[in-house]
Formats: sequence, C-alpha cells, structure tokens
Amino acid sequence: MSPSSKGKEASRLKRILFCASTVSHLRRFHLPYLQAFQEAGWEVWAASDTGESLPYADRTAILPVVKRFFSPQNLKAVGAARRLLQDGRFDAVSVHTTLAAAVIRAAALTLSKRPILFYTCHGYLFAETDGAAKRLAYLLPEKLCARVTDVLMVMNEEDRRIAVKHRLSSDGIVHSIPGMGVDFSRYSPLSPEQRASLRAQYGYAPEHVVFVYAAEFSARKNHALLLHAFAKMARECPNARLFLAGNGALREECVRLAGELNVSDRVYFAGELNGMGPIYGMCDAAVSSSRSEGLPFNVMEAMAAGVPVAATRVKGHVDLIRPGENGLLFAPDSPEEAAAAMAQLCRSPNLRAKLSASAAADLDRYALPNVLPQVLAIYRERFPHDLSSFSKP
Repeated sequence: MSPSSKGKEASRLKRILFCASTVSHLRRFHLPYLQAFQEAGWEVWAASDTGESLPYADRTAILPVVKRFFSPQNLKAVGAARRLLQDGRFDAVSVHTTLAAAVIRAAALTLSKRPILFYTCHGYLFAETDGAAKRLAYLLPEKLCARVTDVLMVMNEEDRRIAVKHRLSSDGIVHSIPGMGVDFSRYSPLSPEQRASLRAQYGYAPEHVVFVYAAEFSARKNHALLLHAFAKMARECPNARLFLAGNGALREECVRLAGELNVSDRVYFAGELNGMGPIYGMCDAAVSSSRSEGLPFNVMEAMAAGVPVAATRVKGHVDLIRPGENGLLFAPDSPEEAAAAMAQLCRSPNLRAKLSASAAADLDRYALPNVLPQVLAIYRERFPHDLSSFSKP
C-alpha cells in the first residue's frame, strides 16, 4: 500500500455492516443501533434479502439467502457475502438471524483478512433436548463458525448454556443481553373508548374474548398447533375469537386448516400490520405457539399493552413467563394443554387482570432505554476509541 493509500485508509470513516435474513427484521429490531453508529461517526451499511433502503443506513446491499437453511442456493449466498465483505472493507460486522449469521460467517472463514464479527443470536434453532440428528445439523455450523465469531451475544438462559458448553465463540466468552430493547411507549393500554371503537371496526362485540398472535407463518411459529387448540377451546368458549397478524410461507395452508377445523368465521388473518400497539390494546389475551425463541418481542409487547399471555414452554418464553404469576405456559406439542390454557383465560376476566398486572411490573429491564446502552457497551469494548461516545450502562 502506498503512503497516500495508507493516509486515505486511516482518514476514512469506520465502517460497520448490519446483516439479517430479512429487511423487516432490521427495520423492526435494529434501527436504534444503526442510528447510534451513524451518530458516532461511522459509515453504516445494511444487508438483507431485498437490499431496500433503511433509515440510518448509508448504503444497503442484497444478501441473497433463501429461508430453507440447507438449500444449495445458500451456498451461492456465501459467495455473494464473501464479495460483499471484500468490497466493503468493513471494520465490524453485526450479524442477526441464524441464516444470515451462518452465511456471513461462512464467508468470513474464507478470508485471510476480515472484520471483527459480532453475532447476536436471536435463538438457536435447536435445544439440548432435541433429537441427535436435529441437534447435530444445527450445532455443527455453529461450531464451524465459532472461530470467526469474535463477540457472541445471546438472549436467554438455555442458549447461554449451549454456547458455553460448546464454546460457540472464538474466545469462549458469551454475553447475555436482555433482548434488543422494546419501545414500550408504543404499547400502552387503550382507553375504553378507543378500545371499543377499534373492536367495532373488526366486528368484535363486547362479549367476545379476542386472542392475538403476531408472528410469521412458518414451521417454527407453529400456527397449526394453535389452530387445533383454538378449535378445541372454541367448542367450550363460543365467544372466543382469534386474530392472527403476519404473513409467511405457511399462511395459505393455515387458512385452509382453519376451514377444515370449521373455525374460519372465528379466525381473522390480518396480514402484515404496521404497528401492533393498538391491536394488542383491543385484544383480551395473547398467545404464542412458537417452537423456540430468543427473547420474543411479541410476548413483551403484549405484556406492555396490559394483555395476559399463554405461550409454549420453550426457551425465550420461560425466561419471561412465570406460570400462574405473570402468564401461562403449555407444552409445545400439546393442543390439549394449549386449549386448556386459553380456556382459562377465556373464562376468567379476573385471571386475565391478575396476570397482566404482574407482567407489566416485570418489563423495565427489557425497555429500549435500558437495553441499548448495555448492548452498545459490548461493541465499545472492541472499539474503545472509535465508539467512545457510547456511554457505559
């Protein structure tokens, strides 16, 4: 490198790349982090499935991943990621979502000179209780990529234990964080008048007990179990209704299933909504049938809106919910248990009030103003001079 080239390299802005499988993930969870880096004087890039523009991103790029983890097309995505890392000459890369993290880290393995790589795990796709084949299939890529995982952050206790046991970071250190932070100001309860008006817009009568589940229609989110449970419960609680927000590959399959279960008239498929705050406010209870989580925003958002939650007994959920105190849990493979938990909430306004009051009191540690400084401090440890504006929590 010539002296002039060295001077230009030294004087350019530090550069960070944020990556996720979908642009919606970056938009929903990470804009405060993009903003913080930009305000610290960094050049901020973002890569996702569409490459569309984002607030606080100086440049965007396409990361051509497909949702099937072991698809051959994701091998092509590794090549694209390698070119992106080479051309971008990043100082740091922040990866999110299992698929994007695997693709970017696999590309980093092929580079002799690479950026510092921060991996925020939003929930490993396996648990220690899973069968050997599934556990190995998802654990092996994590172990192979561990040597380029310079900084590892996890959101729940089971994932922390997995990461420590299998040494899934280059130095063996695992940072536990309370999620990415939620702006709870958008999820306060509605006034009685606002609530009645919004319910009327969706055709809900005062006597209806409305359950809400906001999630992508995917195998992981397990809507089929929820629909079977709701059909069982609705026979005993004919005033129950189910509001499903989100899109995804399995949406039409779930629409057909609702018809086969004869609950189409009680289940509303709302599609992707821009802001769930008012929706939670009009509902009576929330439910999550997910097979695994990191630290689920939808559960925390429901709690903040004063809505009691029934959820599967899986990692992420068990970190937030104390059964019978601030929510209910049921087995992830049992429509019967799910139906029983939902029936409890449907029949008892007093139980709903008790659970929601206790849940709201637990949320401060997950609020964005508390979480953001904690997470930024982890980045600051690796760049103490370039991120000196990131105050310590």
